[in-house]
Amino acid sequence: MDAVRVALLREVLAGTEWIAATRRFAGSLRTAVAPHGGGLLLVGSAGYEPWHLAAHLDDEAAWSGLPELSPTLIRHRVPAGAPPHLAVGPGRLAAAGRGATLLVVTPERPDAGLLERVHDARRNGATVLALDSGDRDLHTLAHDALTAAPPPPPGPAGTPGAPGTSNFPAASDSPDAPGLDLETVQHLVSAAAGENSRPGPRRHRFRDRLTRLAEGLAAPPPPRW
Repeated sequence: MDAVRVALLREVLAGTEWIAATRRFAGSLRTAVAPHGGGLLLVGSAGYEPWHLAAHLDDEAAWSGLPELSPTLIRHRVPAGAPPHLAVGPGRLAAAGRGATLLVVTPERPDAGLLERVHDARRNGATVLALDSGDRDLHTLAHDALTAAPPPPPGPAGTPGAPGTSNFPAASDSPDAPGLDLETVQHLVSAAAGENSRPGPRRHRFRDRLTRLAEGLAAPPPPRW
């Protein structure tokens, strides 16, 4: 999702709590990674790999001048022949200690093995953030969390939930806030993580970012992912 589409999405969401919620969570992410230099680890569940968020954060790291936003993607299954930056398995979580940031992103309930690894990382001093559909066990382990609308169940879709957090003041408890799927929330979070890092008035930062991203879309750098 390019910057123009993100701007249009924010216009659509004006008057809801999503803009403040995603910017607040992006602020937690920047605060966690900026002073420590222990690395950002990004992990999904066994059935979901957050490829898009990894790519967007990698782009934001380059465009915003914050290399610490560039994540290491943790994969539950590493295929033979994968390049080094796509060949990091769950064993890497065992080395996540003080100074590291672990961002867990999944639309489904994490299994017991992932929760155990997240628990160990937190116990070893890592900062744990969660972007998911509201799993209580994961939120208990997270220092900060943002809840997207859960995937619709089979058959008629239910009413999506409002954004919120666990263990921290709720980003929104408004029943009028429209539910957003996890992919959309990831776009908003990654965009906010990069744009809010710049000095000066926010409106100028965002306008400059739109210009840079428009130029990047015309002549993109070679993709990493």
